[in-house]
Amino acid sequence: MASHIVGYPRMGPKRELKFALESFWDKKSSAEDLQKVAADLRSSIWKQMAEAGIKYIPSNTFSYYDQVLDTTAMLGAVPDRYVWNGGEIGFDIYFSMARGNATLPAMEMTKWFDTNYHFIVPELGPNTKFSYASHKAVNEYKEAKALGIDTIPVLVGPVSYLLLSKPAKGVEKGFVPLSLLDKILPVYTEVIAELKAAGAKWIQFDEPTLVKDLDSHQLQAFTHAYSVLESSLSGLNVLIETYFADVPATAYKTITSLKAVTGFGFDLIRGEKTLDLIKSAGFPANKYLFAGVVDGRNIWAIDLASSLGTLKELETIVGKDKLVVSTSCSLQHTAVDLVNETKLDDEIKSWLAFAAQKVVEVNALAKALAGHKDEAFFAANAAAQASRKSSPRVNNAEVQKAAAALKGSDHRRVTNVSSRLEAQQKKLNLPLLPTTTIGSFPQTIELRRLRREYKANKISEEVYVKGIKEEIAQVVKLQEELDIDVLVHGEPERNDMVEYFGEQLSGFAFTVNGWVQSYGSRCVKPPIIYGDVSRPKAMTVFWSSIAQSMTSRPMKGMLTGPVTILNWSFVRNDQPRFETCYQIALAIKDEVEDLEAAGITVIQIDEAALREGLPLRKSEEAFYLDWAVHSFRITNCGVDDTTQIHTHMCYSNFNDIIHSIIDMDADVITIENSRSDEKLLSVFREGVKYGAGIGPGVYDIHSPRIPSTEEISDRIKKMLAVLETNILWVNPDCGLKTRKYAEVKPALSAMVAAAKHLRAELASAK
Repeated sequence: MASHIVGYPRMGPKRELKFALESFWDKKSSAEDLQKVAADLRSSIWKQMAEAGIKYIPSNTFSYYDQVLDTTAMLGAVPDRYVWNGGEIGFDIYFSMARGNATLPAMEMTKWFDTNYHFIVPELGPNTKFSYASHKAVNEYKEAKALGIDTIPVLVGPVSYLLLSKPAKGVEKGFVPLSLLDKILPVYTEVIAELKAAGAKWIQFDEPTLVKDLDSHQLQAFTHAYSVLESSLSGLNVLIETYFADVPATAYKTITSLKAVTGFGFDLIRGEKTLDLIKSAGFPANKYLFAGVVDGRNIWAIDLASSLGTLKELETIVGKDKLVVSTSCSLQHTAVDLVNETKLDDEIKSWLAFAAQKVVEVNALAKALAGHKDEAFFAANAAAQASRKSSPRVNNAEVQKAAAALKGSDHRRVTNVSSRLEAQQKKLNLPLLPTTTIGSFPQTIELRRLRREYKANKISEEVYVKGIKEEIAQVVKLQEELDIDVLVHGEPERNDMVEYFGEQLSGFAFTVNGWVQSYGSRCVKPPIIYGDVSRPKAMTVFWSSIAQSMTSRPMKGMLTGPVTILNWSFVRNDQPRFETCYQIALAIKDEVEDLEAAGITVIQIDEAALREGLPLRKSEEAFYLDWAVHSFRITNCGVDDTTQIHTHMCYSNFNDIIHSIIDMDADVITIENSRSDEKLLSVFREGVKYGAGIGPGVYDIHSPRIPSTEEISDRIKKMLAVLETNILWVNPDCGLKTRKYAEVKPALSAMVAAAKHLRAELASAK
């Protein structure tokens, strides 16, 4: 029985690629140094899978930034502004597209389906010219082959690539990127020919858009694409891989009818209905089913006995020699290796499986199906499953009772938002176009060292508190010097906005090296929610009160919202996600009320990940938005009218959920806008009325580029064309922790200068 892995984490067990990338970007190491680190990581990953007994090992799932950007490079689809003159695309053009440079903005970045991973959105137009400009897929296949490992090269499928693209700025309004299908297929044909010549026996095309609601024209594009490619694919085995949700019946019928395709990969963890579809609609004869029964999105060990039962059922449908055990999606969305976790206690550790352990699970299931079941391994798994179900650490009756009591109320603030804003303005006395930042300030080497030494018990609490106070004082002083209106304390005590809160809530566990790539070199370490959630004591009041005592200006209390904590954690899978979210909401509600009692008059409850959790199918969206928005309202329903509640959202397409955002009933929302070509503003041009305060980001913080005062002024003017003057705020797109002070100071200075310039213009126009 065969086994397969869809994809594997890229950063390395201890973020080796992250540090190599940042060293290269900072010009502290060469391209050759970066390439060597990458080659060593790839080699290690391939060898690990081969040694574990995996038959179908993927290649070309490694990336220096993002697999969609890699495809853009392969197709030579470089936007004109980067002045690419042809030839093989190198790091200069590649990273300029990803990060921008001193003079050019980066391409748009948005969430990869409903994950916390981000991809670089292709910008295409009717005149985009395509050419084979990156041989990465072929080179990596050859690299693995030289090690004696035959891999399946993985390509982002042509139809999904175009469906994930956007029209370039300035193209005709009716242009649809999918119309370029026949222009990109010749490049795919060239890649396929080179892979065949190199000895590839299989090719995997990732077509994850098949799980979305596609119309007949979009589905026809799959039929057309793989029909055109059929002759070039002759002699190869072709796998179409889908993931993250159920494949609709119409899409299932479309792809299983493709003659050029040998096998189909389905996510049977999040795609339970796909399993029913295979049973009811049948499966094409003599085709391979790559059954994604090992969860690639979470860190829980699977129930091996249950999964084996599912596989045996499928075996009767597709045949023993045509069933392949696989992961539900790429393992890049989970942590790398449980072996590196030295601080997790043995009980919780026994419930978990990171990427390396999931590879072992896949192979164990394949061997069991082939009649070579490892009885000891299965017995240990069964014992761990039973331990988790019965552990008193998981369930808290008091928390469950409080969450159950939430039903029957919508938890809205009593007064409407316009009345609240009026009361808040009397108290805060802010100018027109008030300026603020989103929360974090640069995390310097010294600051990281201070936190690291405190965690390792190398310095006393007194020394740590003194150091954090000094950092807050510097951040406050800088903001006052820049003349920012509503201040933040810079979050120097926090390594991560979710981890910080999870460490102080019950029901959470934490890893030492459980890093997951978010974008580029940015890694996050999601907490593990294993049990019922509550707040034993105040979490932020101490630092917020200290910061407020340093200034007469309003100082935001900074919290992460319940939906974002949920979506940016590894969540328990033994109860519905909304039940866990309500528990977190009650914990944050306690914190909000304690901040208010401590005299904090502006409280920001970030919901950066609210859009990220939106289901991929329209029919499931309303239920999710109902409980997600309700969870946010629970957190602040008890505060006074004069307490101003902010929220923040970033790097997703918010236009389609704008009415749910309004329903959150926040007093002010700051939201990403600049990197997405001000796409957000279009919703207001189309007539949506927004009565609360709103701060669409005026510059992109994920790029080192420093905007000018004139550029920011122009952005604000575009906002004023569609938004009322008295509700508009001026702020960056997101928090500043990933930037350097040398970038932050001039950027914020330009932002404040732009706001002041426009205030003067507005005053003189009266």
